[in-house]
Amino acid sequence: MTQRYAKDQPAGFTNRIERVAIVGAGGQLGKYFAQELVKTGRHTVTALTRIGSKNRPADGVKAVPVDYDDEKSLVSALQGQQFLIITLAVTAPPETHSKLVQAAAKAGIPYIMPNYFGGDFTNEKLMKEDLLAHHPGKHLEEIEATGVTSWIALVCGLWYEYSLVLGPIWLGFDHQNKKMTFWDDGTTKANLTTFEQCGRAVAALLSLKELPDDEADTSPTVSSWRNKPLYISSFLVSQKDMFESWKRATGETDADWTIEYEPTQERYERGIAQMKSATDPLSKRMGAATATFVRMFFPNGGGDYESIRGLANEALGLPKEDLDERTAVAKKMLDEGYPQWVFSRLLNAEDQSELARKA
Repeated sequence: MTQRYAKDQPAGFTNRIERVAIVGAGGQLGKYFAQELVKTGRHTVTALTRIGSKNRPADGVKAVPVDYDDEKSLVSALQGQQFLIITLAVTAPPETHSKLVQAAAKAGIPYIMPNYFGGDFTNEKLMKEDLLAHHPGKHLEEIEATGVTSWIALVCGLWYEYSLVLGPIWLGFDHQNKKMTFWDDGTTKANLTTFEQCGRAVAALLSLKELPDDEADTSPTVSSWRNKPLYISSFLVSQKDMFESWKRATGETDADWTIEYEPTQERYERGIAQMKSATDPLSKRMGAATATFVRMFFPNGGGDYESIRGLANEALGLPKEDLDERTAVAKKMLDEGYPQWVFSRLLNAEDQSELARKA
């Protein structure tokens, strides 16, 4: 598809994205997309909600109940939208994404942000060895195959506060036992992003012009990322960077912690072994998580995509976040029981998935 220009569009064309639909607008990440889009004052934001759902979208977001098994219901809800953001829970049936893509194409939506928010999916080796990654390749091919819709995929690496407080599997912090496990020497850096920065990035992207005015216009536009990954990040940091930030934010010292070291390859293989030997879904997932998170910190392993791919932060006008401020937010989340809330949801999701498999 060749580059289009605003000057060539028919009368009545407005060179901006005004109408955005979100699937999962009340979810962990989707709510930040919705909130930040509403803040701009430039968009009408519509949340597609399952009929009977009790989730409430952010203030200023219009909720439209849909039946995901009824294409007419989806097409009707998506009619007139210009951009669709898909965020789906782990319990969502695998075919839901395809149904949304086909409905979006029939509704004539020009852009979709697919249900992928993670590491650099263009790094095939990383994706192959990341046991929790859902490579978006099939989703992207399906979107392109419609001939109507294009994709823009958000690459944001690991989520910072979320990963910092959940436990030793994630970033090596065992808060309950005050034990820190550094992988290799703890100095390998990877990109991590806050939920808020993800929301700001999408809002900033959709506040750009949709198309360049003409051939001489080199300013960033939404179409600049058509059928491309959008690389953003909050921090490029190592485990030791995060540990030092934790100590600054909490007033703790090395003496308060037991510090250990573990080779990345050994930890990765241990996670794979646990995944293969576990007999219940949650243990399998924890084994996969052990391997996945340490894999991001393999030396030259692709967790640092910033140094290779560059970032869109500057083009989008994203703020430079303060590491210690966000670490303090993570500490507050820990104190308020955020890990327990996440694990209760995860257990429920695994139970539902297991019931679905047995049904």
